[in-house]
Amino acid sequence: MLKKILIPLISVLVIAAVIFLAAKSSSNGKNNGIKMIKVQRGDVIEQALAIGRIEPKKEISVKSKISGIVRRVYVEVGDRIQAGQPLIEIKPNPTPLEFAEAKRNVEIAAVNLQKASNEYNRMQKLLDENLISKKEYEVAENEHKALKLKLNLAQERLALIEKGKTKIADRQIDTIIKSPVEGTILERRVNEGDPVVPLTSYQAGTELLILANLKSMFFKGTVDEIDVGKLEEGMAAELEIGAIPDQEVMGTLAKISPKAKQQENATLFDVEINITQRGEKIIRAGYSANAKLVINKSANTLYIPERLLLFIDGKTYVEIENEKGEIVNHEVKIGLSDGINVEILEGLKEGDEIVERPPKEII
Repeated sequence: MLKKILIPLISVLVIAAVIFLAAKSSSNGKNNGIKMIKVQRGDVIEQALAIGRIEPKKEISVKSKISGIVRRVYVEVGDRIQAGQPLIEIKPNPTPLEFAEAKRNVEIAAVNLQKASNEYNRMQKLLDENLISKKEYEVAENEHKALKLKLNLAQERLALIEKGKTKIADRQIDTIIKSPVEGTILERRVNEGDPVVPLTSYQAGTELLILANLKSMFFKGTVDEIDVGKLEEGMAAELEIGAIPDQEVMGTLAKISPKAKQQENATLFDVEINITQRGEKIIRAGYSANAKLVINKSANTLYIPERLLLFIDGKTYVEIENEKGEIVNHEVKIGLSDGINVEILEGLKEGDEIVERPPKEII
């Protein structure tokens, strides 16, 4: 008899336990992947992102105005130099024809000067005897001076071709190329023994060195056309340099290109940012960097993840749980967005919880 009573009782208890567990699982919506997100307080900053690199404001390409062979290089890449410091010595390497012409020009100029000297001396005597006018004498004198200058010029050219140096009007002229400015050597493009083509009005000439003043650097990059309309010169920018991630580098927007360019099916605008705060570590030319330009900022404001917003009939809602535990739509007024978080102006207070549903699965 007892056995007959216990068996139905156990069955009832098992069924009741199963029903209780199922009800508990189904009644708790959070177990269905729903989460509750609290409204927080903080800063919401709208920013534009520029992608580019750090470059010196002025890069100088050092070239030679005379042809020849590199005899000696006085500097190496990375050296800091002062204005007027020797960089490279060029050894003249004239062709046989150039040397022969220079030599013959000196000889011809010497012969012409000798003839003019004889004529000048003769005219001097005639003038002393009052046999010629002062004007005739001055013509011979000017001719003598002009031919003397031509001889000096021919001799100076020959000296430069032969020895690579000469002296003109108490000024020493040589083939040592000196730095035009203070800076740092970025590239060395020749070695000793390399030929050098001179810089002239009709040819570019050989680049010997590239130098720049690394104390004056700037960021050069591009901004998407979506953001460029929000930018203004003078805006603050925070630079993120991958090589020195722990260093705070700040700048101001100095230039926005008036014309767009196409790059990988995107419309971009060039921007330049002057660096105003460098930090302690050296900023090297060519560093890749990103620049965050502050467009708008709401400080100490309420915000939620922007992904939780619902837009229905021109109004903005979030989902909340009411007093009965039901999920309902709740209207809010939003403000500034940074693309991830959005400012809440009305409808919620700090600490309120809103519903975040699980992402929909794509079958």
